[in-house]
Amino acid sequence: MIELRDLHPEDEARLFAWRCEPEIGRWMSDADISGREAHRSWFDRLRSDPDLRGWMIERTGQPAGLLTLTGLSGHHRRAAWNWFIGDREARGRGAGRAAQVLGLDRAFGDLGLHKVWAEVMADNDAAMKVQIAAGFRREGYLRGHVLKDGAPRDVVMLGILAEEWAVLAPKARLELVESGLIAG
Repeated sequence: MIELRDLHPEDEARLFAWRCEPEIGRWMSDADISGREAHRSWFDRLRSDPDLRGWMIERTGQPAGLLTLTGLSGHHRRAAWNWFIGDREARGRGAGRAAQVLGLDRAFGDLGLHKVWAEVMADNDAAMKVQIAAGFRREGYLRGHVLKDGAPRDVVMLGILAEEWAVLAPKARLELVESGLIAG
């Protein structure tokens, strides 16, 4: 069963460890982690800044990943979407797919957003596939948009609107309930 829960103080160490793993970090388009103190500061802002929201993705009650929204306080009612599955055992088992459905429900329902958008590394086929399956549409391609290990990397811009999610959500939820990934 996949669920989203609010972040707890003890999640910071686990998130730091996950974000330092090469398999996770290579796909992140945000700034590289410069150290533990910078990560603590980021985590504290994630828990207290009204412009940010973060949830721990849990699989069968155990931490499996992170989902965040940033830019919540803007008047455009849109936010940037980021997520990853840090727990190796949860990868490839539907945790990302389920977390996206739960996260989009919160973004468009609880938070009243109009749009959710994401930057995905152009060669991250797995993330692209899961996000497009959730209803995100390709909105742009940015060449050499981010630097990873000093090398420019291309990024695909994806987005989904509230009215698109309203049409897709019932079927997406039903499929996850039937597969036992989320509660009904």
